[in-house]
Amino acid sequence: MSDQSSTCFSSHKKLKFFAKIRRFMQPRSSEKQFKVSDQEPIKENESVILVKVVEEGGCGALQRSVKSLHFGNLEEKEVAAKDIIRVAREDLSRRKLMAELGVIPPLVAMVGSEVVTRRSLAVRALVELANGTYRNKALMVESGILSKLPENIGVLEEQTRHEFAQLVLSISSLHNSQVPINLSKIVPLVISILESDSTFETKQLCLGTLYNLSTMLNNAGTLVSNEVINNLLRFSSVKETSEKALATLGNLVVTLMGKKVLESNLLVPENLIEIMTWEDKPKSQEISVYILMILAHQSSVQRLKMAEAGIVHVLLQVSLLGTTLARKRALKLLQWFKDERQTRMGPHSGPQTRRLSIGSPTNHNEASEGKRLMKNMVRQSLYKNLETITRRANADEGSSKLKFLATSSSSKSLPY
Repeated sequence: MSDQSSTCFSSHKKLKFFAKIRRFMQPRSSEKQFKVSDQEPIKENESVILVKVVEEGGCGALQRSVKSLHFGNLEEKEVAAKDIIRVAREDLSRRKLMAELGVIPPLVAMVGSEVVTRRSLAVRALVELANGTYRNKALMVESGILSKLPENIGVLEEQTRHEFAQLVLSISSLHNSQVPINLSKIVPLVISILESDSTFETKQLCLGTLYNLSTMLNNAGTLVSNEVINNLLRFSSVKETSEKALATLGNLVVTLMGKKVLESNLLVPENLIEIMTWEDKPKSQEISVYILMILAHQSSVQRLKMAEAGIVHVLLQVSLLGTTLARKRALKLLQWFKDERQTRMGPHSGPQTRRLSIGSPTNHNEASEGKRLMKNMVRQSLYKNLETITRRANADEGSSKLKFLATSSSSKSLPY
C-alpha cells in the first residue's frame, strides 16, 4: 500500500470515528423531530461522504477542524472556526458535507461565548454554512441557536450586530417549512437593532427578517405585539427602505389584529398618503394605496380620517399619473368616496352604508347634506389636482391629454 493510500485510509478511519462521536454527543429530544422540507437528500451514506472528503483532498483540514471543534481547547476551536469559514465559502457541497460531519452543534455552542472574537467567528461560520441550504439552517435551529441570541445588543459591536442580523435573516427563511421557529427570541433582537444606531445595511437585513416572518399569518399576533408596526411605519417613510417595510405592513394589515393596530396608530393615514405622492417609488405607491383600501373597507371612521387628511386630492393625482395597478386601486378608493352615501355595495367591494328610510325628512336632509359636502370636497380637491397637472403638462410637450383634462372644471370628466 502506497503512502498516499495509507494516509487516506487512516484519515477515513479517523473521520468515521469523529462522525460516530458526533452522533453520540448530539442531544436527543423526546419530542418528535421536525421534517426538513427543502428537497435536499435527507442523508447520504456516511461512508460515501467520508470517502468524498478524502478524494477531494480535504481530509487534512477538515479532519483537524472537526477534531478541534469536538475535543480542542478554546483557542483550537477558534482556529477551526476560521478554517470552516474559509472552506464553506468555496461551494455548496462542502457546506452540506461539513454539516454532516457535525460541525454545527459545537459552533452553536460557541455563539453563547462571552468572548467577543470567539462568538463572532462562530456566527460568521454559521452564516456561511447556512448559505443556500435549508437543511443546515434547520440543523442550527435544532441545535438551539435561537436560545443563543443576545438579549442586549447594546453591548455588541456594530460588526457583531451585522453578523447576527445576517444569521437571523437566514434562519427566518425557514418560515415556509415545517421547522418551528420561536419568534419570541428573534423579534426582540430585530427590534432592538432597528431602534439602535446600527448601520443602514444592518437595519435592511432586519427588515428582510420581519418580511419573511410576516408572510405566515400565524405570526401576526407576535409581530404586532412587539411594536413592529411603529418601526415599519417609520421605515416606510424612508424611500430606501419603504418597499420592504410597506410589503410587511401589507401582510399584517389583512389580519384582524394588524388592521386594528394600524387603525389606532397616530401616523395613519397621513404617512401612507404622503407615500402615495412619491412618483419615483411606484411600488411604494401601489402598496400604500392597497393598505389604505384595506383600512377604508367597511369603516366610515377611517374614510373620514382619510378625507380630512386630504386623500381625495392625492388619489386623483395617482389615478392619472400612477402605474396601472396604482391607478386601478386609486380609482376604486375614489369610487368609494364618491358613493359614500349613495350606493349600497357588496360585502367585498367597498364601504357598506345603511339604507335610508323612504319618506323620513331627517334622513333625507342628512343624505342631501352629506352629498353636498362630498361634492364640494371632491371639487376642491379636483381644482388643486388640476393645477398640479397643468404645471406638469406645460413642462411636457407630449402631455396633450393632461392639458385637455386641465381645461375642464367638471367632475364628470374624471375616469370614475
